[in-house]
Amino acid sequence: MANIRTGTETGAREARTPARLNTLDWVAMVLLVIGGLNWGLVGLFGIDVVARLLGDMTTASRAVYLLVGIAAVYSIYLCASKLPAKP
Repeated sequence: MANIRTGTETGAREARTPARLNTLDWVAMVLLVIGGLNWGLVGLFGIDVVARLLGDMTTASRAVYLLVGIAAVYSIYLCASKLPAKP
């Protein structure tokens, strides 16, 4: 409904401030981009950059895969908690 006195609208169209991302959110996003690009290269060209840099299924490469997986799970939480709810 419109507020006639102030000339503003209230209700479903009320302006929302965008949620800010903290450091953990940004780290998760970077890891998702790295993982997505790596899997894109695996799918298109059969090139696993993580395995080439860190070795095939070494502790280091497994740690990177684990961190990307944790970042994906955290991003599900991030989307559910920081995105505005539909009116």
